[in-house]
Amino acid sequence: MKQKETLLNTMGIDISRTSFEELGEEHVATSLETPLREDAFEMDDDLKIELIEKHFKEIMNILGLDLTDDSLKGTPHRVAKMYVKEVFSGLNPKNKPNAKLFENKFQYNQMLVEKDITFFSHCEHHFVPIYGRAHVAYISNGHVIGLSKINRIVQYFSKRPQVQERLTMQIGNELKEALGTEDVAVIMDAYHMCVSSRGINDTNSSTVTSFYSGKFETDEQTRTEFLKYINLEK
Repeated sequence: MKQKETLLNTMGIDISRTSFEELGEEHVATSLETPLREDAFEMDDDLKIELIEKHFKEIMNILGLDLTDDSLKGTPHRVAKMYVKEVFSGLNPKNKPNAKLFENKFQYNQMLVEKDITFFSHCEHHFVPIYGRAHVAYISNGHVIGLSKINRIVQYFSKRPQVQERLTMQIGNELKEALGTEDVAVIMDAYHMCVSSRGINDTNSSTVTSFYSGKFETDEQTRTEFLKYINLEK
């Protein structure tokens, strides 16, 4: 390994870049938390948009695109605004939904399932879309949550560069904390544009990930009931 590093150095090759290439198409996530610098939110959104616009304009220039064309000249600003305000807005904790709980006055003690929640995210390895459906279930321990808040939690963690395994676990852990119950399940079925639009160019395969805790993890009957509701009964 040392000989290889020496050879690469003498050839003027960036070792860190070489390691990225050796990684290839491996599906790697380094931590449960989204990797963020400590100063990630010291810069306000307007300045972020201004700087991203500047750098994206340079990318377009390098690609040889004519930024005086009416169709292209506004693209750097549109992309910058989209990154900060929309597709990566889930990076900022201030956008985290307030999951208000309500007393379970009906004493409903069965499984609640919210299925087919559409989500859009981005692969953190290539910055291309991941999209699909999320299915969420929980069993109340005395409190319930507004249905739209479940969708908002899914969207919040989706709107950031992601790896699907991490995304699934972040949603599951957040629901456990918000609901104050261990009985939570999450299944995500997604298409990855880094698989379908580049690389292997497989447009048919999807990726399924799951999170089970509490009764969903320990009780096979509970888990099977959930899978039946979302038409994934084993």
